[in-house]
Amino acid sequence: MNRSRITVDVSLDEGKVPESIHWDASASSAEDVQRAKAMTLSFWDGQEKAAMRIDLWTKDMMVDEMADFYYQNLMGLADTFGRATHQQELVEDMRRFARAFYAKFKASQQRQPEEGSAG
Repeated sequence: MNRSRITVDVSLDEGKVPESIHWDASASSAEDVQRAKAMTLSFWDGQEKAAMRIDLWTKDMMVDEMADFYYQNLMGLADTFGRATHQQELVEDMRRFARAFYAKFKASQQRQPEEGSAG
């Protein structure tokens, strides 16, 4: 059996707010440890029938980056759901929601041009 190990290293400030996130994977083609401003990690507990999540973002994650991150995650979830279930109508519903979410965010940014940190 092949195995891959994924390591996530989070540096916290005194208030336990993430300052940096670094990760690497043994099966990755990347030679160096990768830096990230945000991460979301989900596990499915089949016994409890519940999702367990870890959502972290660093102090320097900007609000527009958070919107991009969530838009891309929502689209990725739609793709994954489609591959797993072949429920194309539901996949299109998810994609429509993601596009509407992103458009609404962009419109709100035009009304409020100040960009701040997501933290």
